[in-house]
Amino acid sequence: MPLLLSNGHQVKVFTRDAQRLRDIPWRSQVEVVEGDLQDREAVARLCKDVDLLYYLVHSMSGTRDFAAQEKACAQVVAQAAREQSVGQLVYLSGLHPAGELSEHLASRVAVGEILSEAASTLVLQAGLVIGSGSASFEMVRHLSDVLPVMPAPRWVLNQVQPIAIRDTLHYLAACAELAEPAQGTYDIGGPSTYSYAQLMKIYARVAGLREPSIWPLPLLTPRLASHWVNLVTPLPHTLASALVQSLQHDCVMGSREIDALIAPPAEGLCDYPRAVQLALEKMDADAVQTSWATAQPIAAPAEPLPSDPDWAGRKAYTDIRRISTSATAAQLFSVLQRLGGDSHYFAFPALWKLRGLMDKLAGGVGSRRGRRSHSTLALGDVLDWWRVEALEENSLLRLRAEMRAPGRAWLDYRIGKDSEGRTELIQRAVFFPRGLAGRCYWWAVFPFHGAIFPATIKNIVRDAEKQEEG
Repeated sequence: MPLLLSNGHQVKVFTRDAQRLRDIPWRSQVEVVEGDLQDREAVARLCKDVDLLYYLVHSMSGTRDFAAQEKACAQVVAQAAREQSVGQLVYLSGLHPAGELSEHLASRVAVGEILSEAASTLVLQAGLVIGSGSASFEMVRHLSDVLPVMPAPRWVLNQVQPIAIRDTLHYLAACAELAEPAQGTYDIGGPSTYSYAQLMKIYARVAGLREPSIWPLPLLTPRLASHWVNLVTPLPHTLASALVQSLQHDCVMGSREIDALIAPPAEGLCDYPRAVQLALEKMDADAVQTSWATAQPIAAPAEPLPSDPDWAGRKAYTDIRRISTSATAAQLFSVLQRLGGDSHYFAFPALWKLRGLMDKLAGGVGSRRGRRSHSTLALGDVLDWWRVEALEENSLLRLRAEMRAPGRAWLDYRIGKDSEGRTELIQRAVFFPRGLAGRCYWWAVFPFHGAIFPATIKNIVRDAEKQEEG
């Protein structure tokens, strides 16, 4: 988006929840269309008076039947593009070998074919995209960080041609500068090919870690490997399974025909070690702009916390704590924005990690999604198994749980004034149980709440008051 805007283009964006774009820096510079990709009227509004449409969508995180979901969405977009006379479509697909494909890559091909029947379509086929926040990079990073000795399937010896995120963006942005609409499928990739084993070893070397010892094993099936990736990395099982299935074959460029249409970056293509270094530098500088985890799957729970009067007649469990402090609202809010991720939750980090592991084993998101930024939050951001549902500077932070549980849960913090005019922090956990299992769940974790919640709010206030002293 920053590249398109800096090049002087007028841009529409399509989102299921316009409110989640509130904290995005370029929000005021674009037109926002709210809707779902299966909503024909909304997609028609998106395509109206549009010269070029980028299709950067997949459904692997949201449903096990993602191929059918992706096909249905592509058909709606194709029909709208045809009816609204969109001149150019651009679709980011995946590198793949000839012959039989995994469900993930076969779906990529099918979507490209559907779009190509509607209008002039450029299909750019990329392999692993390496950049801060990308799912491919996160998979390599976590496997290398966690496992000094790594039993792996034989496909770790297969060849892949990764591409840096900056080069991917170069090709995508250049599509909007073409003099005439173009049609065709083009491979894009970095300057070199590597085995998956080499990717992990190079990452460890660039990150200053000990290189993992990788043992290819013939008995480690794709199904077992996907469970292993799901457990060790933050990727959900549906996404891990789809990616692992796609690693069974070499994924390298078949040709450099793209160079005749779009010239490579003036400074040359970025090689893999440099791409890893740039990604790690962005993470260290707390400058990650977007993350795969921030995208919300279609099937994810999205119901906001009802207002208090709406609770009448509903079963709800709450745990409410409040503390008055000499710290300012701004100091408290800056501490609250550090919740989760590497900062944990200010109390009993081992218990929070255990809860994340339990969720991961149950097929949930677990706690390894981390967070986009170390120090700031935006609407829609993820914090481990939470998602930021409401955010008002110096007054409110509300998190909605996306963990596996028999009910719906929220944790919110409000900053206000007490009866004596001092700053007050109110911490509230809310749980709407689902059936008997939900009630049993609440009372099973209740003893832990009695230890965790008082310590959490106390330590948040303590850290805020330390800022005051500083």
